[in-house]
This record gives sequence, C-alpha cells and structure tokens, in this order.
Amino acid sequence: MGPADLRKEGSSYDLPMAVGILAASQQIKTHKLDKFVMMGELSLDGTLHPVKGALPIAINARKEGFEGFILPKQNAREAAVVDSLKIYGVENLIEVIAFFNEKSGLDQTIVDTRAEFYNRVNQFDLDFSDVKGQENVKRALEIAAAGSHNLLMIGPPGSGKTMLAKRLPSILPPFTLKEALETTKIHSVAGRIGKDTSLMINRPFRSPHHTISDIALVGGGKFPQPGEISLAHNGVLFLDELPEFKHSVLEVMRQPLEERKITISRARFSIEYPSSFMLIASMNPCPCGYYNHPSRDCTCPPGMVRKYVNRVSGPLMDRIDIQLEVVPVSFRNLDEKVNSETSEKIRERVIRARQIQEERLKDVRGVYCNAQMNSNMVREFVVLDRSSRELLKNAMDKLGLSARAYDRIMKVARTIADLEGSEKVESYHLSEAIHYRSLDRENWGT
Repeated sequence: MGPADLRKEGSSYDLPMAVGILAASQQIKTHKLDKFVMMGELSLDGTLHPVKGALPIAINARKEGFEGFILPKQNAREAAVVDSLKIYGVENLIEVIAFFNEKSGLDQTIVDTRAEFYNRVNQFDLDFSDVKGQENVKRALEIAAAGSHNLLMIGPPGSGKTMLAKRLPSILPPFTLKEALETTKIHSVAGRIGKDTSLMINRPFRSPHHTISDIALVGGGKFPQPGEISLAHNGVLFLDELPEFKHSVLEVMRQPLEERKITISRARFSIEYPSSFMLIASMNPCPCGYYNHPSRDCTCPPGMVRKYVNRVSGPLMDRIDIQLEVVPVSFRNLDEKVNSETSEKIRERVIRARQIQEERLKDVRGVYCNAQMNSNMVREFVVLDRSSRELLKNAMDKLGLSARAYDRIMKVARTIADLEGSEKVESYHLSEAIHYRSLDRENWGT
C-alpha cells in the first residue's frame, strides 16, 4: 500500500482492500467507488468489526469532498455527527458488494447532533445535594470549577474526598458543541466511543488507578495513543491516593499541566495531543491516615507525616492552586434533615463567573479562564491595593511560598472575586485564596 512512508496501523484497511480486489477482478461495478471512503476490519466470514478514529476520518472525508462513508455499523452513530456526509453502517462485506452492484441499498445513519446534545447536556447521576456537611470543601470545589483550578484534598479515610470529587462534573459549565466535538475526536482515536454514542455530552471524568504506568497516563506506545491526561481533555483527571502513584508518573505530568498539551516523539514522527484538564487529587495525611483527625490518634512515628507528604514533589505541589484539609462529617451533620444546595444552583454561579472571565480574556487567544492566565496577565488583571499587597507579602514570607505559588494565589483570588461579581480583588478575596494553601503552613505535618 502506497505511499510507503505513510504510517499504517491495524486492520482498518481490510474493507477498502477487499473492495479494491473485487473491483480489479471485475466482481463489482466501479463507477461509484471514488465517491466513498471505506474503513473496517474484516473477519474470515466477512463480518465487519469496529475501528478506531471513525469521527476524525469522517471529518476529513467531508473536507476532501467525498459523498459518503461506509464503515462498520458499530461506528455509524459516531461518524454521523459530521453533517453533509452520508454515513452507511454495514454488518458484512456482502452488503457492500450488493450496494456497489446496485442490487440493494444501504440505510443511511442520521443523527440530529444539536437536539441530542442540548437534550442531555444537563443530565447527571450524581448531585451535590446528596452531600451532608463539608461546606468548606464544596466552596473550594465551586471556586476550582469557576476558574478551572487544580485542587488537592487531604484528609483521613471516609471523610468524603472521592465522593465530592465525583460530583465535580455536575457543577462544571456545560460543553460547547466545539468542545464536545474536540473531546469526542480524542476518545474516537483511542477507541473509547460506544456503539450507541454519537457525541460526548458530559465532560469526561477520568480516575486511573495508582498503579498506572507513565505511558498509560501521558500517552505513547509503539503507535502512540492518547493517555489518560488527553482522555480527560476539557474535563477532570482525578488522582486518588496521590502519594501512592509512582514518582516518575507524577513528574511526567508537570509539563502537560503547564502547557495543556503533550507531544509524543518517535524516530520518524511526532504526535501532539491536547491535555487541558482540571487535576483533582486526594490523599491521606499520613500512612495511618489519621493525622489531625478530631477523634482518633495518629500512630505514625515523628517525621513520618512530612515524609509521606513529600512523596509528592514541590514543583508538582506548586502547580496545584487549591490545597485544603477535609475532616470527617459529624453525626449531627449526617443526621440533620436540611437539604444541601443542588449542583444546578452551584453551576449557575460557576457559569456566570466563567462568562465574566471569557469577556475579560476575549482578546487573548487560547485563554478562556483564570487558571490559564500567565504571569503577565495576572499582573494586568489582578491589581492589589496597598493593604492587600502587605497581606500577601506577609503570607509569602511566613509560608515560604515560591513565585509559582504567588501566581496561583492571585489567580484563585481573581476567581473568588468573579464569583462575587466584583471587578476588583479585595483583601478578603486574597485572604480566602491564601487559606487554600493548607500544606504550605509553617507547622503543618510537624
């Protein structure tokens, strides 16, 4: 198959090769062949099996001016997202032969993308109204969602860290059609689109186990595939028990966190995958899990708490905007009948804050929220008065914060002000942002 220097992988070309052989041996008519793109893996009995990347192939087929796309039935709804291109899902080679010989037609797969998208964009299985207590954590998650900030929760087992993290997608702004299409393309390339799925509706929530390898997290392999950080693009990457991840796995994530993309290079080619995600992490405060617990004693020897936390490197910790302690919920809070605030109400505030940020950053290409601002933008959009600067200076000196942590505090303060609808960042906004640097406190872990 030429050209020889064009990389080819897998059995996706089985169907076009089979049709080419049938056409060359004059077993099928050829007058319609040049109007269609074909992809599919053939089994020995002629049955077609699904392929990866149907959506990007369909997009390019429309761009190249083809009339239609013939592919396995399991991929048909995925490809039908692309309008102005006829999508035909087939189950076996016999159907394709009959179609080109004009003995029978094929059923076109049609998906009303906009109707399907807007009907389901606000549907979630989990809601913040299920959560009792933990108002300070809900507030931190709301701020993280409003500014797309990275967040770390540290607390004992059973305090609700994972439960809270899983509800974060329910308060994130809904996908735009552009974001949904971009995210669906990545999952299509990775072969993660179900047969009944056409367009991804909700933001992805990826939660890899701590035994994950470097390649599985950032992507790669002999024929590079997207990793978890790219599958979480435009969504959430949740790392539970953060210190248990291998050191090398966490360190390779530092660059994508800053640049929001990952480049995988090989001898003859390189591939760039997007990786703009929110990092949400959780961890126990120590090996036994009960440091700072209100009712249970920590059994770890002296120095073990700080040693355990130091498994996560300083540079990675600096890239986490919000760090807060989570304490267990008391029986009184669990037993009370008061209904918690719903995700829908929180989401409304988050959307308003994002709209403020988009308007402020409309002239900056590729930047849509506070977490994406660079140092120059922080200086331009976060102007502090004299008392606020003095407050931040004292906090920096006492906590020994780095320049990167300084920028993080400023960005979080800007988001808190946006949630309040305040044009100016006040000192109390800054105080709350400093409060969310729990692990930087001088006496923490000692």
